[in-house]
Amino acid sequence: KKPACFGAMVLNNSNGIVSPIYAKRTILSTGGIGQLYLHTTNSLESHGDGIAMAWRAGARCFNLHYIQFHPTALYHGTERFLISEAVRGEGGVLIDSLGYEFMNNIHPDGSLAPRDIVARGIHKNMLENNHPCVYLDIAKRDGQWIKNRFPNIYQYCIKKNIDITKDPIPVVPAAHYSCGGIGVNLNGHTSLKRLYAIGEVACTGVHGANRLASTSLLECIVWGYNAGKDAIQEEQGDDYFPEIEPWIIEKEKIDPALVAQDWLNIKHTMWNYVGLVRTPQRLRRAQMILRNLQNDIEGFYQKTKLTPEIISLRNGIQTANAIVLSAIEAKQSKGTHYIINQDLENK
Repeated sequence: KKPACFGAMVLNNSNGIVSPIYAKRTILSTGGIGQLYLHTTNSLESHGDGIAMAWRAGARCFNLHYIQFHPTALYHGTERFLISEAVRGEGGVLIDSLGYEFMNNIHPDGSLAPRDIVARGIHKNMLENNHPCVYLDIAKRDGQWIKNRFPNIYQYCIKKNIDITKDPIPVVPAAHYSCGGIGVNLNGHTSLKRLYAIGEVACTGVHGANRLASTSLLECIVWGYNAGKDAIQEEQGDDYFPEIEPWIIEKEKIDPALVAQDWLNIKHTMWNYVGLVRTPQRLRRAQMILRNLQNDIEGFYQKTKLTPEIISLRNGIQTANAIVLSAIEAKQSKGTHYIINQDLENK
């Protein structure tokens, strides 16, 4: 028979019991992959879980290397609050730690350059100056006007002891939206029978190699509606479910220090080698690091008591490796995938 999905093995977080949930249709709607990176605007749950599950099950994934980075996220603590591009549109300028408007040397439009160019320009400046962020300064505008024009940004920054009417805003680029994902048709069908995917976890084709803001709403609402409508249709063979072996319960507790360090390895490797600017050398290094790490993580996944933390870590490293593989196969820069050959640059 054609490979198919018959439901999911689910961990009950309240009692630690793992049970199968049989389903005639299963819909993945797990969001993005931002937490694989050092800086992201995504929620804490965005580990790429859906892509990892679909990848292991054999569903086809596409364009995983197309990851959009927003150029200006607030650099403060561990959160990365999105600072709207409208701030630059209303006169905000990007400066480095010395107060220099560095974007003027990168693009004729300076701080108003296209999003991808600004993000790479910031990243380049951070590396060259060995500084963890740059700054977005709109303080030259009238203070009351700023408060009225950007009330949410003003209030959020004030809570972080940053007064944007007087001080520049520390910002970094951040992983924002995954344009690729699990390949689906117009009804959300994946290549795996009975399995659907909707929202950011899916690759619908509406983004192409980059993303415009409104297309995420289209991807969620249209494909969500179509998939839901299609999933209630009965088909021949829907009543078939295979026997599933009982889940083997392991009791060894995982060391939280291992989990914390593994996440640091994933985030720093993805940020530095598979981030805004990629090279064949960086990608090969990332592949070596992450494949070895995946072997270690899979080892203690097999031996330890199942927890949300170990599940997220296992899914995260799987998705990270899938993204690296996709980036290695894409030899030319396109959209959010910007790759340079260092050997050619050095000649």
